[in-house]
Amino acid sequence: MEYKDYYQTLGVERTASADDIKKAYRKLVRQYHPDVSKHKDATEKTKEINEAYDVLGDAEKRAAYDGLGQGRRHGQDFQPPPDWGQQYDFGGGGGGGSAEDIFADLFAHMGRGRGQRAGGMGGMGGGGFQMRGEDIHAAIAIDLRDAYQGATRTISLRAGQKEKTLSVNIPKGVTPGQQLRLSGQGHPGMGGAAAGDLYLEIQFNQDARYRVEGASVYQNVPVTPWEAALGAGISVPTPSGAVEVTVPAGSQSGRKLRLKGRGIPSSQPGDLYLILEVVLPPATSERARELYEQMARELAFNPRERIGA
Repeated sequence: MEYKDYYQTLGVERTASADDIKKAYRKLVRQYHPDVSKHKDATEKTKEINEAYDVLGDAEKRAAYDGLGQGRRHGQDFQPPPDWGQQYDFGGGGGGGSAEDIFADLFAHMGRGRGQRAGGMGGMGGGGFQMRGEDIHAAIAIDLRDAYQGATRTISLRAGQKEKTLSVNIPKGVTPGQQLRLSGQGHPGMGGAAAGDLYLEIQFNQDARYRVEGASVYQNVPVTPWEAALGAGISVPTPSGAVEVTVPAGSQSGRKLRLKGRGIPSSQPGDLYLILEVVLPPATSERARELYEQMARELAFNPRERIGA
């Protein structure tokens, strides 16, 4: 009998992963589907592709097939091992028959079924070929404020042969990397099958004022030397609105003030961390220089003392 190399049919290596086999199958079946292909042997080609995937797409069938086909080439005459029929039962009978009959039944058994399952991956059963549309994965960039308040964004994308525009609701509380699923907005299905879904990964536009980690937000807050040294109450604009905070006396640059629950309002709200940044006034006037000179004379202060200078 003639050996069928299903790996060659799908155009993949024998070491291909299950995911690679699935991708190759979907690509080929779209290419040769009789409804869209002008290939003269489109129907027969599609049957071969479905038969190959019915074997290689099932881990148990693939293992049995690999055990039989080691070292074989497509179209090569061969006989399966004499005892193979005792190791695998792919037939429906009560025993008997030659090894060749059993191997022939393997092909027949493996080549059945996938197209006969309504709503399955695909096939050429009595209900016609059907295959669910592929999902689309894309990214959508939003501002941090959108995550606090929610927003609506308009996007354009190509699904199949069509360009379409969608209005996307950005729910309050989304975090970086989160995916929004829009059901039925992916590539169209074939043979009347359902369309795939659209998955939008949330990304935040860069903003020099903020750093986001999960649902927590870090914000730099400039303060004057006297506010940091003496302590002060200051107003700080944040993504959720202005807040009044107290700068503790003796603060240094880098000190963090934690505002609990003021981060992104997700299902588990994050915190907002205000990072103090002491900013010196410029010595661009005569009076400013006099004050700096007075401080240099009267304040016994060496910031490098702790490093041994």
